[in-house]
Amino acid sequence: MTRTQRQRAVRLALYALFVLLAVVFVLVADWEAISTSFFVPEGFTETWQDFVLIGARNTILYTVIAFAGGFVLALVLVLMKLAPVAPFRWVATAYIELFRGLPALVVILFMALGVPIAFDGWRPPGGTIGAGLVGLMLVAGAYMAETIRAGIEAVPKGQTEAARSLGMNGGWTMATVVMPQALRIVIPPLTNELVILIKDTSLLFVVGMAANERELTTLARDFMASGPSAGTATSLIFVSVLYLAITLPLTRVVAWLERRQRRSR
Repeated sequence: MTRTQRQRAVRLALYALFVLLAVVFVLVADWEAISTSFFVPEGFTETWQDFVLIGARNTILYTVIAFAGGFVLALVLVLMKLAPVAPFRWVATAYIELFRGLPALVVILFMALGVPIAFDGWRPPGGTIGAGLVGLMLVAGAYMAETIRAGIEAVPKGQTEAARSLGMNGGWTMATVVMPQALRIVIPPLTNELVILIKDTSLLFVVGMAANERELTTLARDFMASGPSAGTATSLIFVSVLYLAITLPLTRVVAWLERRQRRSR
């Protein structure tokens, strides 16, 4: 048997094993129990408006706010890390290493609970939700700062040298020549960060929120406790489908952008 024939035989065996496992699952699974636990029709028909108009809307809104704030913070951190003044570089490096090393949940709890305790009840604008979003911004800013820094370093040095030979100063060169090229390079990883933030908004449930402030995960948890599908996981199935409907198109965009960049190089 040749090598090609052996590889074909292995593939056929793996396909046969997959089909066998699928048949066994279909025959053994308790479909009635699965249906009553995960697919209660009322859990979809009577709650979809809340999930779409409140949960999905707030999830997208919180993501946009956290991403925008984190992006601005990341730009500041990058400029500090590239500054000629050493203390600025030290502060930026310490910040990035700190918030990349902390779980987002810990930072959210610190901003929502720890800061009010330390500063006599003071919270950022927006109450507990605002505090949670600030926590997401702090973490996202640290990750995006490293992504943007890598993009800046990927810009050919000749671009900077050509701009300086034309009489541009360092700040103007960075703003008009280096940064635009760097941002084009880092669009795919920044889009990945956006996808991560969409999922990280689910951590905001720990801070507590009003009924009209709930995002998808909090809404699903509440409907598991009460509502037409209480006591089942139907709401979790529904919220999972909505998360996938939001994130899968973005991941496809990332893949397309990466292929386009590879072709351009």
